[in-house]
Amino acid sequence: MMNPAKLFKIKGAWDKFSQNHPKFVQFLGAMNNDGIKEGTIIEINVITAEGKNISSNLKITQSDIELFKELSEISKN
Repeated sequence: MMNPAKLFKIKGAWDKFSQNHPKFVQFLGAMNNDGIKEGTIIEINVITAEGKNISSNLKITQSDIELFKELSEISKN
């Protein structure tokens, strides 16, 4: 069981992240609304401050979907 104080701290950090990056949060919401399904591939591309390009991808599993649902419930409370 997660410590409620820790959960509250994570919620506060998420709220701050949401304020700082509203377009990214809207993007996540759109992905959620379109119903990410098992087998969906998410690709992430990062360009560091030094200009280095780092990229990766992952194929969504059923356990990932369950985690997303749990995190979504936490963010609603």
